[in-house]
Amino acid sequence: MNDPVEAGRILSHLAEIEVVAEEILSTRREIIDLDKQRNKTREAMRALQKEKKDNKVWLCTGNMFLKVENSKAVKMLSKDFEVLDAEVSKSRATLKPQVNKLRDLERKDELKGFNLVALTPEERKSVENLI
Repeated sequence: MNDPVEAGRILSHLAEIEVVAEEILSTRREIIDLDKQRNKTREAMRALQKEKKDNKVWLCTGNMFLKVENSKAVKMLSKDFEVLDAEVSKSRATLKPQVNKLRDLERKDELKGFNLVALTPEERKSVENLI
C-alpha cells in the first residue's frame, strides 16, 4: 500500500463513489420535497371541491394572492398537481440509474426487482382471466 499511484487510484475511486452517493441523496431530497408539495396541492384541491362552486376563493400563486372562482382555482391546482406528479416520476426515473451506478462502483450486484413496472389495466385483466 506504499505505492502512491495505487493510493491515488483508490482515493479517486472513493471520491467518485462519494459524488454519486451525493447525487442520490440530492435526488431523494428533491423527491421528498416535490411529494410534500404535491400532497399539499391535493389537500387544497379537496378542500376547494367541498366548497360551493360559485364562490370566489383566495389562491396564492408564487408571491401573489389572487381571488378567482372556485372552479378555476381547482383547475389551476389540478394542472399544478399534474406537473408535480410528472416531476416526481421523472426524479424517480433518474434515481434508478444513479443507484445502479453506485452499486457498480461498489462492485455489488444490481438490485433485483428494482426495475419492476406495474401492470397496465389490460395486462391485469388478462391475468385475471387466466386465473
